[in-house]
Amino acid sequence: MREAEEAAFARGVEVEGLMDQAGAGIARAVREFFPHPGRCIVYAGKGHNGGDALVAAERLQRAGWTIDIRLAFPEDDCSELTRKKLQTLRTVPQNSSASESRVSPAIVLDGLLGLGAKHLLREPIRAAARQINQLRREQNAFVFAVDLPTGLDSHSGETDPEDCVIADFTVTIGFAKHGLTADAALDFVGRLEVVPLPDLTLGDGAPSELLAAAHSLSSLLPRRKFSAYKNQFGRIGVVAGSKGFVGAALMTAHGALRAGAGLVEVFVSEEVYPIVAAAAPSEAMVKPVRSYRDLLEEKIDIWAVGPGLGKSRASEVLRLIERAEQPMVVDADGLNILAEKIDILKHCRGPRLVTPHPGEIKRLFDLGKMSRAGTARNFCEQFPVTLLFKGSRTIVAERDRPLSFNTTGNPGMASGGMGDVLTGVCAGLLGRKLSLYDAARLGAWVCGRAAEMAIFISGASEESLLASDVLDHLGDAFNELRNPNLYL
Repeated sequence: MREAEEAAFARGVEVEGLMDQAGAGIARAVREFFPHPGRCIVYAGKGHNGGDALVAAERLQRAGWTIDIRLAFPEDDCSELTRKKLQTLRTVPQNSSASESRVSPAIVLDGLLGLGAKHLLREPIRAAARQINQLRREQNAFVFAVDLPTGLDSHSGETDPEDCVIADFTVTIGFAKHGLTADAALDFVGRLEVVPLPDLTLGDGAPSELLAAAHSLSSLLPRRKFSAYKNQFGRIGVVAGSKGFVGAALMTAHGALRAGAGLVEVFVSEEVYPIVAAAAPSEAMVKPVRSYRDLLEEKIDIWAVGPGLGKSRASEVLRLIERAEQPMVVDADGLNILAEKIDILKHCRGPRLVTPHPGEIKRLFDLGKMSRAGTARNFCEQFPVTLLFKGSRTIVAERDRPLSFNTTGNPGMASGGMGDVLTGVCAGLLGRKLSLYDAARLGAWVCGRAAEMAIFISGASEESLLASDVLDHLGDAFNELRNPNLYL
């Protein structure tokens, strides 16, 4: 980031121009999650991080938000540019447009410290960080960290042991900082969003890590041609469900359909066929099978195998995973079955995307004391597959490709059915000719964003969020991917 800024300044780009772009992006991120104006408390330091926060506050104030400014230092101690942005903010009239009948949100902008600051805090920054955490704890305020939470090291992810700001959202500027994706930083960073700055460019060489965000994924999903027809978007075969677990098959089928699959066929055992056939979406075809071995003869483009499948027919499922030549998403019981003979992944006839959560990957692979990123890299070194390692910051890995961290989602997704939807969405995207790596990155992003939209569009909460809510908002998430300003 420092190198990119120096290169931009050498080309004549002005600091104030970058600050204005950053502040506008921060305000836009706030409105992505809180479309209706409320109260914004701004904690600003004396440097440019504080200036970014003040520019964001000015944009929010023009949109009807009520702004409360709290400087950590006397105004005369602030940088010249920060003082200028403070004066600009003061000239904008308070013109709240929040509805009287609506409960308005309270948010906090943490603009105390930016890139290069130490994680061990000193006064008066420490006192301000404590106040931010107190507002979050006692008044349920939502904290937006500008670039990085105050008290978090941008490179290592280390935090101040007592008073690091706990952010619900971190809006990082330009490019993601390595420390923001560290395992230990997860609960301090929260939801991660990137504000791209057009004037900043990376140097030579491909990055070893990426952050999956809307601006970097939108090109993967071009609009369909007017002459499009269903056979161009894949025939998806779903092998899922068993007695007591038919919902998993239904969720997977719905996910594939909502992700744009041309055709979806659901293959289930004869004992549950009547139940699944009666409950399946009308757009899917449900077919009974006596043996999963027979599926090798089916004319399918993409397989989705595992959700709710059980282990009673493990040998048949292993044969399908090993010998099917088509791309395949393997999840849930498909992974539990693989855990017994994991080396099958070394010689499958077709490409495989495996999607374990932390418990499943422990059954597949000896984690030792590796970080999540280290686990993902080592897994893909041992097995020639694409890995979607689910979690609060889902990781997508593939040998010789950058490690990709997902940005979307919320704690409400910690409930049954979410993985089944994701399996179907990834299979649907594979049917649209995406690579396994790109389908995994896009699938994780769009499911997480749909979960977020279920909360701010439909009023769901983290407690009430269901996998069916995610399905209902997949269309909103896809639309936003193409038009980021659609819901502002």
